[in-house]
Amino acid sequence: MTSRMKIDFVSDIACPWCIIGLRGLEEALERSKDTVDATIHFQPFELNPDMPAGGQNIGEHIAEKYGSSPEDSAANRAMITARAAELGFTMAMTPDSRIYNTFDAHRLLYWAEDSGHQAALKHALFEAYFTAGKDPGDRAVLIAAAEQAGLDGSEAAQVLESGQYTQEVRNAEALWRSRGINAVPAIVINDRHLISGGQPVEVFEQALRQIAAAG
Repeated sequence: MTSRMKIDFVSDIACPWCIIGLRGLEEALERSKDTVDATIHFQPFELNPDMPAGGQNIGEHIAEKYGSSPEDSAANRAMITARAAELGFTMAMTPDSRIYNTFDAHRLLYWAEDSGHQAALKHALFEAYFTAGKDPGDRAVLIAAAEQAGLDGSEAAQVLESGQYTQEVRNAEALWRSRGINAVPAIVINDRHLISGGQPVEVFEQALRQIAAAG
C-alpha cells in the first residue's frame, strides 16, 4: 500500500542547489515508489528579487553577497558541478556566468501548474540557465522553455506580456517566507515535514519512507 504525499518544493531557478535537490528528490521518489505516491508543487522563491535586467557577473555577485574570493567561488562551482553530474545534470557555470532576475520565470511556472506541465517547465528552465547559460529573465528564452515543456508558445508570450500571475507569485513568496523559509531548496511534505538543501538521494529516500511509515 502506498502513502499519498503532497510535496511543496520551494526554490529558485538561479539556485544550483535547487536542481541538485530536485534531481535527488526525484530519484528518491523513484526508489521509494513501492511505498510513496507523491505530487510535487513548485513554489516560488527569489534569491535576488532586486536583480536588474541583464543580471550581474557570478563572481562579482558572490563576492558582494557572501564575501567569497575568486578561488573560493571557483572551488564551490567545481563541487556543485560534480554533485550535479552525479545526478545526470550538466552544470556549465564559468567565471563569466551571470546571476539573473527570475520573477517572470516564476510567473510562467505558476501558469504551467494547471495544465500539468510545471515539472517539465521547471527542468527546461534549469537547463536553459545552468546548462546553456541563458538568461531566464529573457522573454524569448522563457517562451522557448515553455515550448520545450510542451506548452503553447503564444500563450506563454501572452502571460509574460500581460503581467498575469504577478500578484499570485508575490503572495506565494510572502506566504513561504512567513512560514520561516529563508533559504532554498526547502522541501515541505504534507505541510508538516521540512527537508532543507540539496540532500543526497539516500537522505531523501530515508525521510520519505519514515514519513510514509508514520502515516
